[in-house]
Amino acid sequence: MKNVLFVASECYPFIKTGGLADVVGALPKMFNKNEFDVRVVIPKYMCIPWEYRQKFKYVTSFYMDLGKLPQHIYVGIMMYEHEGIKYYFIDNEHYFGGDKPYGNIRQDVEKFCFFDKAVLAMLPVINFKPDIIHCHDWQTGLVPVYLRTLFSSNGFFWGTKTIMTIHNLKFQGIWNINMFKYYTGLPDYVFSPSNMEYKRDGNMLKGGIVFADYVTTVSDSYAGEIQMPYYGEGLDGLIRKKNYALCGIVNGIDYNVYNPEHDIQIYEHYTPDNFKENKVKNKRGLQKELGLPIDDGKFMIGIISRLTDQKGIDLVNWVMERIVDPNTQFVVIGTGDDKYENLFRHYEWKYKDRVSANIFYSDNRAHKLYAAADAMLMPSRFEPCGLTQLISLRYGTVPIVRETGGLRDTVQPYNWYEQSGTGFTFKNYNAEEMLAAINYAKTVYFTERDKWNGIVWRGMKQDFSWGKSAGRYAELYYRLTR
Repeated sequence: MKNVLFVASECYPFIKTGGLADVVGALPKMFNKNEFDVRVVIPKYMCIPWEYRQKFKYVTSFYMDLGKLPQHIYVGIMMYEHEGIKYYFIDNEHYFGGDKPYGNIRQDVEKFCFFDKAVLAMLPVINFKPDIIHCHDWQTGLVPVYLRTLFSSNGFFWGTKTIMTIHNLKFQGIWNINMFKYYTGLPDYVFSPSNMEYKRDGNMLKGGIVFADYVTTVSDSYAGEIQMPYYGEGLDGLIRKKNYALCGIVNGIDYNVYNPEHDIQIYEHYTPDNFKENKVKNKRGLQKELGLPIDDGKFMIGIISRLTDQKGIDLVNWVMERIVDPNTQFVVIGTGDDKYENLFRHYEWKYKDRVSANIFYSDNRAHKLYAAADAMLMPSRFEPCGLTQLISLRYGTVPIVRETGGLRDTVQPYNWYEQSGTGFTFKNYNAEEMLAAINYAKTVYFTERDKWNGIVWRGMKQDFSWGKSAGRYAELYYRLTR
């Protein structure tokens, strides 16, 4: 039996701001319970819904030193078992109070310095010795650093290995070195250029990459891309150096949550065998809900995304007038930069019968759009993995994506001659190229519906459930602890 501890800053269903929470919520449940005891630890945020917090059970509490702070700091440990997994919650209201999980970067760096040390301090107290500590993103980057320095003489951790998973290299947890020294008490050599120093500051993700036994990221293509300057966010040299202990494992999605055959949030259930008759009923239902003309013949394009440059919304801005022709309906769900929120509000005002701007996030409406749309647009500048295209394939909504990161790994471009492929793709970060891919998709949809249905059917038959990814992680855990 291997003991594995997932350490993360968020986890569905307790707290979620992005895809990281979905991964940490779904992946632990996929391992064979006879081979792995997988547990999860996250902060006990005050903004976790009361329906969950009221069920947390107190385990223990203690005080620990934190860097050069004059007083010892309270660490409370709560536990809750959910769907067969034990979840631990680090309690400290000073750090984890408030109405949202993250604040400004200075406060976040301080509280995750605390959280990462508290995780290691907790383990001997609850007597859970992990073979693998699996850390996720910059917020947990100090766990491998603490383990190899301040906790290195603690025999309890002998043999414990660490994995650092990068979900998005753009976010690294950077602040000045003096603050890191003050709040961590780490030795000076940790802040050398070969370790945690980054442009004269400290960098939590860099520390995690340097001190972890292995590094993974969330798709094969992204693992290659981040070794190049364009995608490397200043760490490409380090990642090339760590290449011997690096791999990409594509994320999955929870096929129980995302299943058009049983999804209680959509208008009409359907399968790969009856989507031709039933998927369109979801389009009619959403058209009515959004106040769009109810018309089976419209080509409905969806975007479910943060509205930022990283997601390629600047490309959409460039050619929006030409996307929303009279035969097209365009539905957006998401929030982000003001200029893009206002862009879509403007187009909804200008083309009330063609554009629906939902400048908020609603899980219910997202499920309805996955089921209703004909195509889902993802023109990302970079995309470590992407979950939207995986969910779209599951719902028979054809992805139109840029060939980058996980999008390239999971969407096979349509080939008319071989009648293969699951979506439409474009290579360069260019608005005209994106528009050409959209127009090609429209042409197939309107003039060769049988071939379009073939694309839909092949997409729905893909398997991007967590089982395959969990198998690769299981192999990695065995390899590291052999």
